[in-house]
Amino acid sequence: MNDRYDAGYGSDQYELVGYDEYGQPVYRQIPAQQQQTYDPYTGQGQGQGQGQGQGYGYDPYAGGGQQTAPAYDTGQQAPVYDTGQQPTVPPTHGYDGYDPYGTGGQTAYDPYGQAATSGRQPRVAEQTAHIPQQAGPVREPAEPRQADGQGEGERDYNTGQFAFVEQPDGDSEDVIDWLNFTENRTERREEAKRRARSRMIALVVVLALVAVGGVGYLWYAGKIPGLSSAGTKSGTTTSAAAQKRDVVVVHLHNTGGGGTSTVLLVDNTTTKQGSTVLLPNSLALTDDDGSTTTLAKSVDDDGSSGTRDQLDTVLGTNIEGTWRLDTPYLQNLVELVGNIDIDTNADVPDPDTKKKGEAPLVHQGKDQTLSGKAAVAYATYRASGEAQNAQLERFGQVMQGVLRKMSSDASAATTTVQTLAQILDPSLTDKDLGTFLAKLADLAKGGDYKTALLPVQSDGTLSAETSSSVVKDVLGGTAKSPSAGSAVRVSVQNATGVKDDTEKARVVLVNGGYTFLEGGTAATTQAASKVLYSDAADKENATEVAKTLGLGTGAVQKGTVGSGADVSVVLGQDYKPSSS
Repeated sequence: MNDRYDAGYGSDQYELVGYDEYGQPVYRQIPAQQQQTYDPYTGQGQGQGQGQGQGYGYDPYAGGGQQTAPAYDTGQQAPVYDTGQQPTVPPTHGYDGYDPYGTGGQTAYDPYGQAATSGRQPRVAEQTAHIPQQAGPVREPAEPRQADGQGEGERDYNTGQFAFVEQPDGDSEDVIDWLNFTENRTERREEAKRRARSRMIALVVVLALVAVGGVGYLWYAGKIPGLSSAGTKSGTTTSAAAQKRDVVVVHLHNTGGGGTSTVLLVDNTTTKQGSTVLLPNSLALTDDDGSTTTLAKSVDDDGSSGTRDQLDTVLGTNIEGTWRLDTPYLQNLVELVGNIDIDTNADVPDPDTKKKGEAPLVHQGKDQTLSGKAAVAYATYRASGEAQNAQLERFGQVMQGVLRKMSSDASAATTTVQTLAQILDPSLTDKDLGTFLAKLADLAKGGDYKTALLPVQSDGTLSAETSSSVVKDVLGGTAKSPSAGSAVRVSVQNATGVKDDTEKARVVLVNGGYTFLEGGTAATTQAASKVLYSDAADKENATEVAKTLGLGTGAVQKGTVGSGADVSVVLGQDYKPSSS
C-alpha cells in the first residue's frame, strides 16, 4: 500500500510505509510548508500553535492531551522533525472518527482484530523514534480498551497475562501441602515418642510394684532369712499361740441312723486362714467327776456345754460356741445355698431304698453336684469295714462345700441361718453364727481353707508328736489328754470270720467311753463270744463291756487278759453288731 494523505494545511505529507509489531501504521514524512493537525474529537483542524507547550505525548486521562506514536523498529533510528507544529496522523483504515464523548465521532478501529469498547480513544501524535519503555505497574482498567496507534507505555493489558501476580500457581499449593505434610509427620513422630516414653515409665512403675509386692509377700510368709512376720500363715513362728482365732464346734446328729460326728470350724484372723478340724469319736476326754470318757459319749451324756469345756481342756483351745446341726437342718442348709459341688470318694446308695441294683444316690467322681438329701447321705455314709474316720472326712467335705456356696456377706449369711429356724445354743446367736460363717465362706472361696484330721492314738489320747501339727499350729493349743489309766482299756480279738466286726465293736466301745485296743484276728472262728477279766476289781467293768457290745452276762468270765488291757473280748459268731 502506498497511499498518501494530505492534511491540506501544509506542504508536508505522510506516506504509509508499513505496520509495526503491534499492528500500528508507520508513516514517512514528506516535507511541506505547513502542517495542520486534525482533532478527531472535535472534527476540526488546529493550527500550528495550538499544540505548543503540550509536548508530543498524549495523556488520555488528562483530557485533550496528545500521545506520540512509536516508529517501526527497523534497526535504524527514524529522524524526528520538529516544525513547531503537531502533525496529525491520518486516520487508518476503519477509523471513522467516532467521538465516544458525544462529539459526533464513530467507533475506532482495533488493529488486533477486535472491536474496541466504547470509551474515550486517544489520538496519535506525530511520529517519533521508537524508544523501548518498561511496562508500568499492572492496573485493572475500569473498562478494557485498545486503540489504534496506542503507545507501548500506555498499552492496556489483560489481567490473564499476569496470572503469576494475581493468582497463586499450583506450585505454591504444592509447597504448602508439603510443608503441612512434613509438619504433621513431625508431630506424629513426636507424639509416638511421647507415648513410648509414657509406656516405658508405666512399665517401670509396674515392675517396681511387683518387686515390692513380692518382697512383701516373702516377708509376710516368713521366707526371707532373718525376717519374719509376727503372724504368718505357716504358723511356724514362736507367736503362733498368740494368734487370734475364732472357734465354733459343730455336732452333726444323725437322726435317722444314730451316732454323732464332731468338727471344729476355725477362723484364724491373724493369718487369714480358715480350717475344719475333724475330731474322732474315740478322742479321750475328762468328765466332770474326773473320770475318763470319749467324745462320742460326752456328746450324748454331757450335752453341748459339757463337751465344749472338755474339749477346751484337752486341746487347750477357747471354743466360743456350739452349733448342733441335725441331719434335717443340714439338708435344708445345702438346699438354701443352692446345692454343693465336691469330689466324692464312694458310691452312696439311697438310704430310703433297700433294693439291690438301684442306682446310687451319690456317684463317686470329681466335681459331683449334691442336693440336700444326697449331701446328708454322703456325710453320714460309712461303708462296710471302714473306720469312723472315713465317715468323718466325708462330713468335713460337705461342710467345706457348704461354705464355698454360702454368701460372704454377713447379713445375707445371717438370713440363711435364720431361715433354718434352728434352736441354737444360747452362747451362739443367729447374728454371731451368720457373721462367723460369712468370714469362713470368704476364705473358702479364696482358697485359704483346709481340712485336717486330729490324730488320735488307739487309746484315744494325743501324743505330742502326732498332734502338734494340728493342736499347736491350727488350734494354737497344747495337748492335755487324760492319763492312760483313767479309762477302761478293752482289747478286742475278732473270731467271727467277718473282718468288719472289729471296727463295729470299736465304734461301740469308743462311744461308750472305753479305750479300744486292737487284739487282731483269731486263727479260727468261735461260736460264742467271751469277755474276760483277770482282776476281781475289773469284773464289774467286764460286765459293763458285755452289755455295751450286746452280749449276755454269761459271756463274762475270769481269764487271761491281753497286755495293757483291763478287759479282753473275743468276738464269736453270736456277736450281732449294732446298726450304728
